[in-house]
Amino acid sequence: MKMQSKIALAVLALSAGSAAMAELSYNIGVVSDYRVRGIAQTATQPSLQGGVDYAHKNGAYVGVWAANNIKWIKEFNGATKGDYEVDVYGGYKFEAAGLGFDVGAITYQFPDNDSNSATTTNATTYEFYGAVSYKMFTLKYNQSVGDFLGIRDSNGSRYWDLSASFDLGNGFTLVPHIGRQTIPANAGNPNGNADYTDYALTLTKDFGNGLSASIAAVATNADKDFYTQSDGRYIAKEAVVVGLKYSF
Repeated sequence: MKMQSKIALAVLALSAGSAAMAELSYNIGVVSDYRVRGIAQTATQPSLQGGVDYAHKNGAYVGVWAANNIKWIKEFNGATKGDYEVDVYGGYKFEAAGLGFDVGAITYQFPDNDSNSATTTNATTYEFYGAVSYKMFTLKYNQSVGDFLGIRDSNGSRYWDLSASFDLGNGFTLVPHIGRQTIPANAGNPNGNADYTDYALTLTKDFGNGLSASIAAVATNADKDFYTQSDGRYIAKEAVVVGLKYSF
């Protein structure tokens, strides 16, 4: 069964299983430049995105999310196929000792991608994650199981994410973020120069009725030699990203 069919069946199952003790929600949006951990996914072009989330009152949750116009699979990894991303995730949230906890797993799927060279492999990635929150602060840790985003022999890549959320009133929220990505030196990263730190400052506006907008300043210190594509584009340069999202 193709990935698209499996995802469709999963969404139908979630919808059929929703009840009073659980909540099924949807979202759709667009961004001017899709970034993941500071790295451009769409060659600084727009991306249409959307997802479905199912959350049980006991803290368990699952979700599916997708984005189109993915460019780096071909331009960075050298694949001939792979134009969109589908993420499937699940986890459990709970509170203890005045802290919020979130543990789970996520897979980043790039259907039909065929990355395969001396330094790259299939870009599909699996990660476990855990997060702890205190008031407006959240610290999250992700670790890959298997190769990370098509970088050959990169099992155990790690990402630390520290962020905060400040309510400014009138529907405005300010979110500063700093993250640290580490990738083991290996066949896909022989010089060990794939590690980097990324930074972001995001301002969001909630207009009510599920509609929100955002603007973010994004930057990294990623190595230009490693993160420059075959077309000469440096995919980790600073950018301003705007977005619009509707949740229902």
